[in-house]
Amino acid sequence: MSEREFIPVGIAVITISDTRVLADDKSGQVLVERIEAEGHRLAGRAIVKDDVRAIRALVRKLVKDKSVDVIISTGGTGLTGHDVTVEAMRPLFDKEIEGFGVLFHMMSFQKIGTSTVQSRATAGLVGGKYVFCLPGSPGACRDGWDEILKPQLDYRHKPCNFIEIMPRLDEHLRRK
Repeated sequence: MSEREFIPVGIAVITISDTRVLADDKSGQVLVERIEAEGHRLAGRAIVKDDVRAIRALVRKLVKDKSVDVIISTGGTGLTGHDVTVEAMRPLFDKEIEGFGVLFHMMSFQKIGTSTVQSRATAGLVGGKYVFCLPGSPGACRDGWDEILKPQLDYRHKPCNFIEIMPRLDEHLRRK
């Protein structure tokens, strides 16, 4: 048993899709259920069209919300013309978390083989908040949460985790 106490964080879920509504948003629902099952707070849930400006506007709004510590998006990380999540998010990143995409692909390769190359899962920091961009399938959301985000968003996870460095994520912004 860990000597550390669990620290719940506020997590917002964004589904990026031209076709989904809450009633049929299976990927978003997978994330919501897992977030709540772990004891974190659902700080918001939204569906936004595959539109760079709309995605950026929503992320900027969530970053300003003090109840949001983490943003997880699902959808729009593929290769088609509608897939614009990466193009919307990367310019917002103060820092990119390259290892997230690498680890996602390593884990995904074990399950779907070379098809993992069609995903552009990515992550970064925006205004001192974590932003994780997962593919739009329920399986990818399950895997991304279970294998990467669940342990890294748990303060008890050792040797290190995303929660313990949260107070220092915006140091570069405070120096300006």
